[in-house]
Amino acid sequence: MVVIGILLKDRIHTVKMKISEIIVKSRRRLWHLLVHYTRYKKIYTYLYCSYWHFLFCMNRAQVDNTTNYYSARPNPGAGIGHQLANWIAGYWFAGQFGLTFAHIPFASEKWEYFLGFGENELLYKKLIHDEGYKKVKLPLFNESNPKEIELIKQIISSYKKKKVVFICEQDQFYRDQFGVINEIKQKFYNAAARRQDKLIYSKENFNIAIHVRRGDIMSDASNPLLTKRYLNNSYYENVLAKVVSNFNKSKPLQIYFFSQGKPEDYPEFAHYKNLHWCLDMTAQDSFLHMIYADLLITSKSSFSYKPALLNNGIKVCPKDFWHNYPESDDWILVGNDGSFDSNKLGSISTAK
Repeated sequence: MVVIGILLKDRIHTVKMKISEIIVKSRRRLWHLLVHYTRYKKIYTYLYCSYWHFLFCMNRAQVDNTTNYYSARPNPGAGIGHQLANWIAGYWFAGQFGLTFAHIPFASEKWEYFLGFGENELLYKKLIHDEGYKKVKLPLFNESNPKEIELIKQIISSYKKKKVVFICEQDQFYRDQFGVINEIKQKFYNAAARRQDKLIYSKENFNIAIHVRRGDIMSDASNPLLTKRYLNNSYYENVLAKVVSNFNKSKPLQIYFFSQGKPEDYPEFAHYKNLHWCLDMTAQDSFLHMIYADLLITSKSSFSYKPALLNNGIKVCPKDFWHNYPESDDWILVGNDGSFDSNKLGSISTAK
C-alpha cells in the first residue's frame, strides 16, 4: 500500500505539472495573438502596465540612484537560432538604453552550457527572487522608428529610483545582430564547454562547411514564407563551385555538407570527391563545425547565420536575409542566383 501511495502521489504530481505547463503555454499563445492583432493599432501600448506607469509618472522629477536591468527571454518554443536572436537583441538594447544586462537562460540546459553566454552574467531570476527587483515588460518597438524608441526611453525613465528588470516583449527584433559580435565571440571561445569540443576537421586541410536549409521549410510548400527561406540545390552548388574554382591555396581542400535527408537528395554535389556528408550529425555538433570552418557557406537560416557571427574565417552568405551583415572583407554576400564577386575570395588565407 505504501508503494501504491507513492506511485499515486508521483502520478498526481506529474499530471499537475503537465496541466501547469499547458496553462502557461496557453497564456503565452493568447498573449502572442493579442500582440499580433494590436501591434499597429492605437490600443497596443495600453496593453502594458509599463505604459500606464509612464503616463502617470512622466512629469515626476527623479534622480536615478539605482542600477536597473534589461533582459530578453529566448523563445522557448523556437529553435536555437531564433533563441539566439532574442538573446542578442536583449544584450544589444540593454547597452542602447543605458541599462545593465540580465541573463535569462536558453530553453535547453544543453545549449545553455554549450554556448556559455550566461557565464559571468547576472541572472534575471536572482534579481527577481533574491534581490527584490520587479519585472516590467516593455512594448514592442521598431528600432528604426525614432518616435517608438523615444517612448521606450521615457517608459524606462519613469521607473527611476525603482529596482526594475525590464523585459522586452517576446521576439523583439534587432536587425544588425553583428553589433555584439566581439562580445559573443569572447563569451563562446572562453566558455567552459570549449574544453569538451571535438572536431572532425584536420588542421592540415582547408575546411569548407556548407549549410543547406531543408527540414522545416519543406513541410508545407504553400507556406508564403518559403520564398524567404528556401534556396534550391543549384544555388548552393553554384556558390560552392565558384569557391572551389577560385581556391588556389597550399592546403588540401575538404568540404563538409550540413543538412537533412540523404545524399541522393543532392545529386548536384555527387561529383565532389572530397565532400563529407554530415546529414546525421547532432544540431550542436553541426553548429560547432560551422563555427570552426575555414570558410562557411550559409543558408537563409538563423541556424547558420549565428555560427557565422562566431566564425573567424570567411563567410559566404545570401544577401537577401532578414538580418544584416558586417561590412568586412571576411563577409561575402551572394545574390539569389548564386552570383558574387569572386575577386573577394582572394582574401582567403590558410595560414592558421
